[in-house]
Amino acid sequence: MARVCERFLKTFLPLLGCLIVIHLAEHIPTAAADGHCIWHGVCWNNTENPFKKKNCYYDGPALPIEESTRSILEYYCPDIAAGGLACCDSEQLMNLKEKIAPAENMLTRCPSCWENFVKHICSLTCAPNQSEFLFPKELADYNGTKKQVKEVDYHLSMTYMSATFDSCAQVQMPSSNQLAFDILCGDYASKYCTPQRLFDFLGNANSPFVPFQINYISNETKGDGFIPNNPPTTPCNVGKNGQPGCSCLDCAASCPAPPPPQPPARPFSIHGADGYAVIMAIVFVIFTTLFLSGVYCCNQQENAIGVASEGNQDMPGEPTSGWNGEQTDGVVEATFFEKLGAATERILEDFFEWWGNIMASRPWVVLFWGMCVVVALGYGMKFTQLTTNPVELWASPNSRSRIEREYFDSHFEPFYRTEMVIISSKGLPTIEHETPDGTVKFGPVFNSTFMLDVLELQKSIMALNKGYGIEDICYRPLSSAFESEVTPDNCAIMSVWGWFENDPDLLDLDRIISCSNNPYLCLAPYGGPVLPAVALGGFLAPGEQLNSNTRFHEATALIITILVNNKYDKEQLKPALEWEKEFIKFMKNYTENSMPEYMDIAYTSERSIEDELDRETQSDVSTILVSYFIMFAYISISLGRFTSFSRLLIDSKITLGLGGVFIVLASVVCSVGMFGYAGVPATMIIVEVIPFLVLAVGVDNIFILVQTSQREARRPDETIAEHIGRTLGQVGPSMFLTSVSESVCFFLGALSDMPAVRAFALYAGAALLVDFLLQVTCFVALLALDTRRQDDNRFDVVCCVSGTKSAEGTGGEGALYNLFRHIYVPFLMKREVRASVMIIFFAWLCSSVAVAPHIDIGLDQELSMPHDSFQLKYFQHLNRYLNIGPPVYFVITELDYSTRDTQNMVCGTRFCRPDSVSNQLYSAYLAANETYIAQAPNSWLDDFFDWSASSTCCRYFPTNTSFCPNDHGSPCKACNIQLTGPEKRPDQADFQRYVPFFLQDNPTSSCPKGGNAAYSEGVNYKYISPNVSKIGATYYRGYHTVLKTSQDYYSALRGARTVAANLTETLNRNLMEAGKNTTVNVFPYSVFYVFYEQYLTMWPDTLKSMGISVLSIFIVTFILMGFDLFSALVVVITITMIVVNLGGIMYMWGISLNAVSLVNLVMAVGIAVEFCSHLVHSFGVSRAGGRAARAADALARMGSSVLSGITLTKFGGIIVLGTAKSQIFQVFYFRMYLGIVLVGAAHGLIFLPVMLSYIGSPVNKQKLANHMLRGKEMTVAETSLTRVRDGTGHTYVYVQTVA
Repeated sequence: MARVCERFLKTFLPLLGCLIVIHLAEHIPTAAADGHCIWHGVCWNNTENPFKKKNCYYDGPALPIEESTRSILEYYCPDIAAGGLACCDSEQLMNLKEKIAPAENMLTRCPSCWENFVKHICSLTCAPNQSEFLFPKELADYNGTKKQVKEVDYHLSMTYMSATFDSCAQVQMPSSNQLAFDILCGDYASKYCTPQRLFDFLGNANSPFVPFQINYISNETKGDGFIPNNPPTTPCNVGKNGQPGCSCLDCAASCPAPPPPQPPARPFSIHGADGYAVIMAIVFVIFTTLFLSGVYCCNQQENAIGVASEGNQDMPGEPTSGWNGEQTDGVVEATFFEKLGAATERILEDFFEWWGNIMASRPWVVLFWGMCVVVALGYGMKFTQLTTNPVELWASPNSRSRIEREYFDSHFEPFYRTEMVIISSKGLPTIEHETPDGTVKFGPVFNSTFMLDVLELQKSIMALNKGYGIEDICYRPLSSAFESEVTPDNCAIMSVWGWFENDPDLLDLDRIISCSNNPYLCLAPYGGPVLPAVALGGFLAPGEQLNSNTRFHEATALIITILVNNKYDKEQLKPALEWEKEFIKFMKNYTENSMPEYMDIAYTSERSIEDELDRETQSDVSTILVSYFIMFAYISISLGRFTSFSRLLIDSKITLGLGGVFIVLASVVCSVGMFGYAGVPATMIIVEVIPFLVLAVGVDNIFILVQTSQREARRPDETIAEHIGRTLGQVGPSMFLTSVSESVCFFLGALSDMPAVRAFALYAGAALLVDFLLQVTCFVALLALDTRRQDDNRFDVVCCVSGTKSAEGTGGEGALYNLFRHIYVPFLMKREVRASVMIIFFAWLCSSVAVAPHIDIGLDQELSMPHDSFQLKYFQHLNRYLNIGPPVYFVITELDYSTRDTQNMVCGTRFCRPDSVSNQLYSAYLAANETYIAQAPNSWLDDFFDWSASSTCCRYFPTNTSFCPNDHGSPCKACNIQLTGPEKRPDQADFQRYVPFFLQDNPTSSCPKGGNAAYSEGVNYKYISPNVSKIGATYYRGYHTVLKTSQDYYSALRGARTVAANLTETLNRNLMEAGKNTTVNVFPYSVFYVFYEQYLTMWPDTLKSMGISVLSIFIVTFILMGFDLFSALVVVITITMIVVNLGGIMYMWGISLNAVSLVNLVMAVGIAVEFCSHLVHSFGVSRAGGRAARAADALARMGSSVLSGITLTKFGGIIVLGTAKSQIFQVFYFRMYLGIVLVGAAHGLIFLPVMLSYIGSPVNKQKLANHMLRGKEMTVAETSLTRVRDGTGHTYVYVQTVA
């Protein structure tokens, strides 16, 4: 018990009670008509407890006031001093002054409260008519002539008690974010305090500070011969002598009427239905009606559309519908843009034909120089820096959150590193405990065995030491330069065992209730409180916020939180990182081998997220490699065209396919190397996503080039190089169109502010550009070599072995090609089918537009961790059990606080402006549902004023006038700060001198307003001369409400920024009005802001990125398609539909919109180009008659290549991604990639041909004339291959000459 008392002596609460009681009593006679004293003088000797000094019994009349202490009585009790007689001597008054100081320090910020409160103490201690309301209930012998008063009855009016209670109920203690009644009302704290409970605690002799028992008897009328003492009181909002009443922070009656709350945002609706759905339904009905009317009433066409024969391509002299041979000899009536487009097309075709001829003529030279370039660029990978820091990945260095974070970290040091253990029970029942108020049910975690196991775990954690102990790195809020030794007990450990001083002998359920109600009664070993909302979890129902009725004792989890100092200089973090590594190792071992079966534990350290992201990346490497291997294998096999088993190894193109795959990978290597030289950091997204993207684009081009070469028979006397050049001339413009479109799209995507998106866009754009260059150089060379091998009947892979059956042809058209030409295309081009396709796809589009605004924004942090990660379990427990919001800091940049005008713009006490920073922050706290601020930020300035006004706080060493702690004793001397003006504040010189003293002073029982613990890190100052300091940036700390979802987090950020914007505007306006030529900025900061800022503008950012990408594709397509506006619009419309419908799939699949999905959407635009541009380009150069016939011809030519080159290639690889351990892979890569491929294929192979058949670009007459003229100028007859299969299954090739 001695130790318990010693702890109590260091507590704030008892002080107040003690000071009231200590000097009040000394003598109590029965009630007398004329009234007299009941005590006078102090009866105490050195052998007795100094906190239990009792007064001497005296039943005589009041005596003259002693002049030596008259000033004390005049200060505290002016009404009694004016009468000249009192029932107290100098020793009692000195005792009163000493012991009442803590209560005075807490309550004087509201003078009306203080004056009301001190009146009953004055009456108790010195009133000349004590006998009218005091009765000495118990006396004890002191010496032969005097007796001590050991217990008194104090008859006090309930009117007075209630008025005093009301005037003081809201008085704040900013340093601890508590109310004064949390101290003055004992176990009840402010939450359960009543007038009677308040005074009962003040008179309870069990408190170490109360010298004897005082029984407060409340009544209103005279009874038992006593007249209840009823001193006059003043409401807290009323001041005296023309001075203002208490501030709004300390007196609700002083607050202006709050503005009406903003009505909650209502979702867009029309007659109770979803507004977007209604509008899109109307649009769909209108479109369908108009479309069907046009199809069946205005556009009568043949029901079935024939497909142009292969001969159409090879015989340009064949006339098309509406054209005759004579027209080609004359002048073709073509517009300027048609002529320009035809010229552009011809230049591109001629260039690529020439280029392909050159590359195919010297394949080995091309491959050698290509390899040199790849090696040279790839060497830059040595200089590549890989970024894994989440902040550097998702927050722009120029973003507001990054700038504000940097400012905060550089001025105040970064927010503490947090090590946390969440401990819940498994299978334990709730505990029923009998109390004087009835049966109370406690959560199962308060089982004594469970609690003791938690204590042992906590001790083991605190004992961890691998070169560095916890005492070397922990946050020690009450440490000072005057401490001789630092131990783990100095560390701020937030654990329920702090209420029991880590002593199992003190474990008691009743103590849990009292400490959770008032943690300042149960200070932890480090000297400060353990807040119940931090040390306990699972006591709030879903959606419930902390309030005065929170049932902490029903907690279902215990939480151990260790705060570790963070450092702006990362080199100083090495000890913390080493300790955290040992901590995680210990916790893994404990949970696997030592954890009791009735316990469940989740844990984390500050470094855990980054460590687990690294591990996750490594664990998914195998999945990615398997996915790529499947795609590589498919490419290598499917490029070949097999007609018979005997030619299997001759016609296969495994080597060529592997070469194409190598080119794709080489382009990624070159891209990474290029930016490695440039110093642009890479991310894991680049490693995981870009190869997939380049494969989608590069493989499609490979398939188109190879399959076109296979379908285009070589002409007589045409060399292999000329044949490949002619093939590249046909498909090169299309490849160039798609590659340039995608590269420009991604390079413009680099305008994004998000580092991960910008890096992805840059690397992707460069990779696609390099891939195209390697395809038209190295792959063309490989194709030439492979064609030579095939002509020589040499085996694939084993090229030195030759086959024997050279008489057989090179293969047929291919099953997939024939399926498209003879079955799929004719079916799709039927009028009814085309109309149905348009309606179905438009319905799909309308439904996607209707649901897209409802896509969730944010990223569930649980998704970022693999299934087997301890961090995932921590996130799940955090969401389930944590019931307190994160701290929020309102930072004020530099301001001159030494002047009264400026102080009044910031402070929250009397004389401060109603629109001051403190008052506005308090108003924001009152509107927590809008601002998400659950606790009013504390004010260092208010506490400094109270600290400087206390005679027991400021002290200095007389030898050098430097700071001395308030409890240091001799030889330190009191500062005796002079308070000036009606505000009673230090003047400018004392302010500049003593603020550093305040920030170094620890709170103690005699000086609870010391600012070291609460404000030492929150106020920047520097000495500009020995006794003059200048205040720099400062912050005001509060807490957010409980935040669970991404929407909660970014809404809290938005609310805090709204509050800060109002503060900034008000401060600058007031500074201008005061004639101060300065501006100031106020901004909020919390550790999560940097991650959630992106979500405030996620939709605008997404629309901007999509808009830039689509616009760039439109411009490039318009130019490279020969200034063909129709074709450019068709491409843009289809790509837009793909992206919008992908958004609809995101909604249906529960994929949220965030930085990861934004990267995938940008990539989707790039891949969508592949699904569209080749087909549209083929449509533009088709010479079939009519839009429908041209669409059928284009689909027959390109459809099989698009299906095999993109869709089937990706499908196998995507399925493998579904087996990844990482949830982010399963959701954002597997689901979104599958959606991209399926949606893109559906639009490219179904919708796009149908749309082209309706609104495709008209025939470019100049292009057609050019093709016809080319045919007439040919001096050698063109050839087409006629393939005949005999009865044995062999294919023979005949040459048919057409004159």
